[in-house]
Amino acid sequence: MILAGDVGGTKVHLALYDFANGQLIHIRDEKYPAKEYSGLEEIAKEFLAADKPTSACFGVPGPVRDGRLRLTNLPWTLDSRELQTGLDIPYVFLINDLEANGYGIAELKPDQVYTLAEGDPSQTGNRALIAAGTGLGEGLLTWNGRHHMPYPSEGGHADFAPRNEDEIDLLRFLQQKYNGRISWERVISGMGMTNIFEFLRDVRGLEVPAWLGEQIAAAHDPNSVITENGLAAKSEICEKTLDMFVSVYGAESGNLALKILSVGGLYVGGGIAPRILEKLKDGTFIKAFTDKGRLSQLLINMPVRVILEPYAAVIGAAAYAEARAAEISGISPRAASIQF
Repeated sequence: MILAGDVGGTKVHLALYDFANGQLIHIRDEKYPAKEYSGLEEIAKEFLAADKPTSACFGVPGPVRDGRLRLTNLPWTLDSRELQTGLDIPYVFLINDLEANGYGIAELKPDQVYTLAEGDPSQTGNRALIAAGTGLGEGLLTWNGRHHMPYPSEGGHADFAPRNEDEIDLLRFLQQKYNGRISWERVISGMGMTNIFEFLRDVRGLEVPAWLGEQIAAAHDPNSVITENGLAAKSEICEKTLDMFVSVYGAESGNLALKILSVGGLYVGGGIAPRILEKLKDGTFIKAFTDKGRLSQLLINMPVRVILEPYAAVIGAAAYAEARAAEISGISPRAASIQF
């Protein structure tokens, strides 16, 4: 049995998996509000109860160094050795959340992915992975001649690069709001959608009808209101927020694809993409993704796929835990489950 987790700034998603005939089998899972707990160990103990997994892996937001990470959005420091001892699990691993997503891709079935652009599917090579949710994650899947090896990055914290007058003014607005430097994450994430909405309201002067203001004020997640009304074309400011958000998302996805030469394609993960899939389909994303001047054809040839499976990072963490524990111990539950 394997414990897998996706640790975010707002919630911690834990799941138990086993194997049957070489395939991951979901046993049960639970989501916990992170800020109501003192740390990951407390949550994991509550989740496990009497279960005793043989290995565990947690996808975490940020760079992991020597099995250790200090979270930026929570007052937690995670250490794989301390978790191993505290949870009494023989093998415990911490990996970047985008790295976990990358391992999850190999486990997904065709109906868990939507192809936004076919590109040239015969191309083989590196793949790019970008995921907007609470923050903005970026990663790469390097082709080694046999399979893709996921690697994390912190590209979401690179400098935001505006492309037109609207985005230049958005940058100025955000520099004043945050009193300094602006990263891509300030624009392409949950906070990014809110930032764009406020820019259109405060700088461009777009109207926020009373009914919309009331919905946003009453909502637990204002972005869900913006998304719903934008997709339904009920509000101009919500429509324009989605337009700007998706265009910037596509542009930075293209930047990432260029930097790692992802001829094997781009995967769009995270919690936001599936919720705005209909908007992603209208061409705004792909237009910005491929708008790279003399290298536009290179981007046109790259397949673009949206990950629909919300458990992708957890699935990837489970796959990683089994593979690494098997490498260390010489015992593979996945291999042992295959029936000949």
